[in-house]
Amino acid sequence: MAKEKLVQIRDLSVTYQTRIGTVSAVDHMSFDIYKGEILGLVGESGCGKSTFGKALLRMIDPPGEISSGEIIFDNENIMEYDDKQMRDFRGRRASMIFQDPMTSLNPVQRIDEHLIETIQVHEPHTEREPALQRSKQMIERLGIGEDRLISYPHQLSGGMRQRVMTGIGLILNADLIIADEATTSLDVIVEAKLADQLREIREEFGVSLLMITHNIALVAEMADRIAVMYAGHLIEIGDIYDVFENPKHPYTQGLLASVPNIRFDTEEQLYKMPGEPPNLTHPPTGCRFHPRCPHAMPICSQREPSLLEIEEGWMVHCWLYQEQPNE
Repeated sequence: MAKEKLVQIRDLSVTYQTRIGTVSAVDHMSFDIYKGEILGLVGESGCGKSTFGKALLRMIDPPGEISSGEIIFDNENIMEYDDKQMRDFRGRRASMIFQDPMTSLNPVQRIDEHLIETIQVHEPHTEREPALQRSKQMIERLGIGEDRLISYPHQLSGGMRQRVMTGIGLILNADLIIADEATTSLDVIVEAKLADQLREIREEFGVSLLMITHNIALVAEMADRIAVMYAGHLIEIGDIYDVFENPKHPYTQGLLASVPNIRFDTEEQLYKMPGEPPNLTHPPTGCRFHPRCPHAMPICSQREPSLLEIEEGWMVHCWLYQEQPNE
């Protein structure tokens, strides 16, 4: 049975105008997010993951801009929305869990006020008492006692604050949750609990989850599919089992080989990817990974490959898997 598409990203680009030139943080990305799936988005720091997540909610501030592309959300192009429509869209249809909830939550506002305000901004006819009851139900669903609703953010632990941010994202039954490094500041036990709750939320509410993270082990445990970014490009996307079992792109291969594995021989050297990520004001010609690629061919430095589907639902941005031009 064909999966139902929730978001269709087409040719999406985000650029930043700086004193030293134009930075292409996200460069012509195209793929789909399906209803009810968990999609992991991984890559090195600075590859454009967080910028891409913000672009999905049109939250790119100057000097950045979405310079091209379409974001089709449930058959509507949100790039055509005005400010009022986007204000209604954020929170109601799509929400974001930021990396550090302490900087996202208002320090002088109690937890109940955060949740009630979220409800009443989007549902102005909802009275305070019904909004409070919904807040209690949501916070208890996330494993926090209702007595903590009167607490301020600094009175909660990091895990509690992150769950409050998750609750704010879910309180309006959003269809898409974008979790931007949501577990980075948490210890292993709290991270595992939050991961379990996110899985349960997916099952209960049918929400789609885009996990932006460096934690490849967490993606392996939670995600249905994985998307890999390098230097602003989407270079591989496919089923989590397929990509982990047999990664196609040389960068994906190196990325997975760089992850410590307790099953390795203790004397075996951990793989270190050569070189450094490129300067995005002056990226390499052709494939942006070719200066670091162990399989680089002459064509790689001359022309950029396309994102080609090599198997159903499995796409790779590499000359190794597509016909090369004769000229």
